[in-house]
Amino acid sequence: MTERLRVVANAEPVQTGVKNASALAAGLRHAVADTYRLIFKTHAYHWNVEGPQFYVLHHLTDEQYNQMFPAADALAERIRALGELAPFSLAEVMKLSVITDLEGLPTTQEMIEDLAKDHAVVAVGFHALFKLAVESNDPVTADLATRRLAFHEQAAWMLRSTAK
Repeated sequence: MTERLRVVANAEPVQTGVKNASALAAGLRHAVADTYRLIFKTHAYHWNVEGPQFYVLHHLTDEQYNQMFPAADALAERIRALGELAPFSLAEVMKLSVITDLEGLPTTQEMIEDLAKDHAVVAVGFHALFKLAVESNDPVTADLATRRLAFHEQAAWMLRSTAK
């Protein structure tokens, strides 16, 4: 029985007609990393936001991080379906992500602007992933990228509109 628990995951070729599976998996790994970093940042701002817009921002950030968590799972599972390995350490997530932290605890205004910027940057990454997926004959990843970039574009718009 214990032998069954000693299995270590590994990458394996999967033949489904998708071209460039390794490149797609790399793009998806970046997407998972960005999503996880943005989940944490959004949650941290959710915990620490204050001021006259507290209620609205507390609920907006709650809605956003709750939508991102299952998305990270879907992205990681797509990597595995392509025969590659998903990120498995926080160090790898930190290394792969384009999301950065502000120095010190930001003001509420800075939090909103920072999240808007991050969602826009992540949307750009999903645009690139979508293009690669189409070029690689991968409608599943293209669909996933479309749904995620729509979410991030809308989140950026909502946050920009709130920041005015």
